Amino acid sequence: MRVALLTYSTKPRGGVVHTLNLAEALADLGVHVTVWSLARGGDGGFFRPVDPRVRCRLVPFPDHEDESVTDRIIRSIDALREHFTPGEYDVVHAQDCISANAVERCVRTIHHLDRFTTPILVECHEKAIVTPYARICVSRAVAGEVHYGWGFAPTVIPNGVAAQRFATAAADTQAAVAARRRWRERLGPYVLAVGGIEPRKGSVDLLAAYGRLRRERPDLRLVFAGGETLFDYRDYRAEFERVRADLELEPVVLGPVAEDELPALVAACDVFAFPSTKEGFGLAAMEALAAGRPVVARELPILREVFGDAVTYAADVPALAARLVDALTPDPARTAAGRALAESLTWDAAARAHVEFYRSHPAPG
Repeated sequence: MRVALLTYSTKPRGGVVHTLNLAEALADLGVHVTVWSLARGGDGGFFRPVDPRVRCRLVPFPDHEDESVTDRIIRSIDALREHFTPGEYDVVHAQDCISANAVERCVRTIHHLDRFTTPILVECHEKAIVTPYARICVSRAVAGEVHYGWGFAPTVIPNGVAAQRFATAAADTQAAVAARRRWRERLGPYVLAVGGIEPRKGSVDLLAAYGRLRRERPDLRLVFAGGETLFDYRDYRAEFERVRADLELEPVVLGPVAEDELPALVAACDVFAFPSTKEGFGLAAMEALAAGRPVVARELPILREVFGDAVTYAADVPALAARLVDALTPDPARTAAGRALAESLTWDAAARAHVEFYRSHPAPG
């Protein structure tokens, strides 16, 4: 079986992490996998090494100064469409709106649904749901949204989790302890959020909650890691800066963190904050559970479905601040439940489910 997995970026966004892990797990099963992506800004490869059994095809995509978000997305679709060679594959599997628009006749994983106001982006989003001949979602909640909005019935295949990688970072080995100590010496005690500063991640709400939290724990810092996106969040970043200044806060914004340093950063935090307003699964929070960290998540049906009682939930800023304080007190039972949940979700199981799906949903014609 020859499978093409298509994604829009080489950076460590959730969908890209999903794509690479799925590709490698499929290769373990003997599938011939090629990952296609745009090489934004001259990237020479993905954010981490990829198993050599997985072929990587990167489409050149130079930056254009002062390009609008809409124009960048249209150019992304056109570039991927121009270079992609569909005849080489038995299965073409798009992981996002851009790649689904570029190839059209494909399997599509709908990780989450977006809401756009720009007519062209609305059209792209719609086409990426309607045009594929088969659909996968990583949670029942998102599949339900797709069914409610369009009448389709996607197959649910949960994400896998590289649980051992984060569990190893939380271990008592000399190397793991030293790696965690380096972050603690740099940051002190901290609340961590991974995913950058953007509306979908609830960053402003977390900042406001941190303002309340500091009244009880003035020694605790707020750390944001990650953050690469196609979209223009300047207005949201301006709101973030306004709230920061009003509350006289100094959060640490690390930006992208090296792949080999991320597990220790997660394992060393006091609490992992996950106040996203929209998610399809919550891979970053699942990795935190694998590292034995307490997680405070937004009160969302999708997160209740995926995480159950392994995390605590908050519906608004006051509740988020209160739950973060509560999470500073160890809860061994919840920690054990979180680790068990993360370990139960393997990329091998996800890959086997995908192979079965591919065989039962052949491309029409």
